[in-house]
Amino acid sequence: MSEPTALVALRGASYAYEDGPVVLSDLDFDVHEGRALALLGRNGTGKTTLMRLLSGGLRPDTGRLTVRGERVAYDRKGLTRLRTTVQLVVQDPDDQLFAASVAQDVSFGPLNLGLPDAEVRARVDEALAALDITALADRPTHLLSYGQRKRTAIAGAVAMRPRVLILDEPTAGLDPDGQERLLATLDGLRASGTTVVMATHDVDLALRWADETALLTPSGVRTGPAATMLSRTELLRQAGLRLPWGIAAAQLLRAHGLLDDTAPGPRDAEELAALAAAHSAPAIPADG
Repeated sequence: MSEPTALVALRGASYAYEDGPVVLSDLDFDVHEGRALALLGRNGTGKTTLMRLLSGGLRPDTGRLTVRGERVAYDRKGLTRLRTTVQLVVQDPDDQLFAASVAQDVSFGPLNLGLPDAEVRARVDEALAALDITALADRPTHLLSYGQRKRTAIAGAVAMRPRVLILDEPTAGLDPDGQERLLATLDGLRASGTTVVMATHDVDLALRWADETALLTPSGVRTGPAATMLSRTELLRQAGLRLPWGIAAAQLLRAHGLLDDTAPGPRDAEELAALAAAHSAPAIPADG
């Protein structure tokens, strides 16, 4: 069976900044609907450039960007269509927030689409609820905590109802509870039909969260199932990354005969604890 048409794809894409070296060259890259995709690589390999090419913030010097197989036109109509399909949320929320209140900021994108007021209000309410910040609707953006600003920035993208949501280091700067809440939110967005692409340096997070992983290396990008890609030590080295602890734990368990070669390894501490409990020796009953 042939691979389904990618929701968003780059074909033969190259890009160089003015008076700078080529960042990406002859790149093919697919985002498939419904899959959680983690994008990893050392600084300078082009993660940010790739995300901006996918979202229309940059135009490839050569090659093309397609949405459901149709080439994107870089005119007003084409870019509007693209931005109702793909939304990018940058790493620092302060680079994205500018309105006086949370609701005003979240409403900016839908208003720019020329939607009726009732539709704008519905989208804002929906996005605030999805990010669990309804209670912050009237809060001035400058009084928000860092985590609240992150959620507000994401809500502004969600209000556009994109098919693809691209997040640049969304968990950076969040405490553990904030990270867990954000991941739960992303799970909810995925369940409602949004495809999520996450750029991160956290290999453990990628192993736990992603269906697929794209590793950017100086020789290009390699994409495949997360557990497979994140166990390729030489490729990880080229990408400036370490082996995820879950992969290392699985290798250790297999070496001791505690995990079948075909069984998936643990992706988080809870799964490791469950495996340990399943292989623990039965308690010896006390005499008498």
